[in-house]
Amino acid sequence: LKQLEDRRRMLAGEGLFDAERKKKIPKMPAVIGVVTSLTGAVIQDILHRLHDRFGVHVLVWGTPVQGRDAAALVAAAIRGFDVMPDDGPVPRPDVLIVARGGGALEDLWTFNEEIVVRAVAECRIPVISAIGHETDTTLIDHAADLRAPTPTAAAELAVPVKTDLAAYLGEVDARLLRSCALKMESSGQKIAI
Repeated sequence: LKQLEDRRRMLAGEGLFDAERKKKIPKMPAVIGVVTSLTGAVIQDILHRLHDRFGVHVLVWGTPVQGRDAAALVAAAIRGFDVMPDDGPVPRPDVLIVARGGGALEDLWTFNEEIVVRAVAECRIPVISAIGHETDTTLIDHAADLRAPTPTAAAELAVPVKTDLAAYLGEVDARLLRSCALKMESSGQKIAI
């Protein structure tokens, strides 16, 4: 815990956790990149929730989320997404979700490693951190542009609900038509006078 607190202080002192450096999460991302393990429930939960809500294009960069090499591989995945060209053969993500299910502090340690925190802080793509459950906190939560309480919640924060959006657009369309009709009626009366 002392090592974690010392690292947190050092990185905070460098400004990696400052609110001013946080990027906005796009409201309507076309492509979402996900960095997580390919095994386990997390990736299935994220994909299922994204599909149910909006059905956007998802790119998954599978990495181990714990163990000796996990931190370097997670950081490489984040950086790999970040260097993708805008006009390349594979679409560049508009937002990244870095996710892992819950566990003990030791299980989540990958996301406290300096290399991963720096990769998140340096990423030009907005990053949603989705590590563990609501009570779990890691250092990338502070460096990310947005912290989700769970991986499933990250998917919910990344995209709107399609049916809600369609209903809103329907309301806006109806208001616009009413406004145009009133304007035309008002203009017609002025001409008649």
